[in-house]
Amino acid sequence: MGHLMVRMMELHNKDDFEIYGFYFGPKIKPDDEISKRILKCFDKFVDISLLNEIETAKISREIGIDIAVDLMCYTGNYNKFGIFTKRCAPLQVNFLGYPGTSGSNFIDYIIVDGKIVDDVNKEYFSEKLLVLPDAYQPNEEEKKVSQKTISKSDYGLPEDKFVFACFNSHQKILPKTFDSWCKILNNKSDSVLWLLKDNDYSEKNLKREAEIRDINPERIVFAKHVNLEEHLARLKFVDLFLDTFPYNAHTTCSDALRSGIPVLTIEGKSFASRVAASLLSVMNLNELIVKTNEEFEKKAIDISNNLDELKILKEKVINNKLNSNLFKTDVFTSNLEKSYKTIYENYIEGKEPRDFKL
Repeated sequence: MGHLMVRMMELHNKDDFEIYGFYFGPKIKPDDEISKRILKCFDKFVDISLLNEIETAKISREIGIDIAVDLMCYTGNYNKFGIFTKRCAPLQVNFLGYPGTSGSNFIDYIIVDGKIVDDVNKEYFSEKLLVLPDAYQPNEEEKKVSQKTISKSDYGLPEDKFVFACFNSHQKILPKTFDSWCKILNNKSDSVLWLLKDNDYSEKNLKREAEIRDINPERIVFAKHVNLEEHLARLKFVDLFLDTFPYNAHTTCSDALRSGIPVLTIEGKSFASRVAASLLSVMNLNELIVKTNEEFEKKAIDISNNLDELKILKEKVINNKLNSNLFKTDVFTSNLEKSYKTIYENYIEGKEPRDFKL
């Protein structure tokens, strides 16, 4: 999440906002560049790793925090969502880390966009909605990309095959999604599927399931973990990114789009199943958003069998990246700050939280 937020943090208007960071995650590595950048963004940094939720909320109130933004909610094994049950600030906001409603009566707002929440699913959010005009996900304008010479063979990829890819964690790969992927591979015989190397158990399971579906398991290639700069560089070997459903690609989607790679997704009804559609719609790539597995399979097969169309599509991704707001961090930060000011002014006026659309 730090990769998504760091530039936004750096661009916050310090004339209008005083920024406090409350941290309770793993020990910060002194040589981690993202952490070093983020730490410089705070007016004050508070390590609450050894504090309980009551102590943390008390410190927050004593400091006088006006808006407390929760970047975790129910995410991970070390979240401290209970802090917010103690009302650590007059306004409490759910943002980014957890793709869904908190379902609570003590989180006042959730930051979303018009694609994530529509007229159909808005009733399922316990929070009031802060609707940003573009995607809810912040992204840095540019990220460092490794300049070292690399080839497909460095990653176990054949030089002459079409490369489908998905770098989502394996827990997002459901049987129905894998069924669709294998149908696509069966139709495109000169192709491979490039997945993230997650763990030995899931790797063996996926190869076994591929064989059950008449796919040679050697066509499933697993990408070893590398640093972000190298990962962004190797994305150029991907022809088409196949998303998971119902839990979409989030950061992995924006990384692919940043690298000029088309991402094909199914748009669902829940927050987690609409994130890729949110990012694609901001980039005016709505032709890559489908509604069903059958549409997904047909679209992937059509694209992979028409390399001229693929070339045009990749050019469109690159051009739209430059012309859309998805990677304009200054625009995103300005809109986020406007939303914070809006809910604070509403609070100062003694009004109850309500939906706001920027």
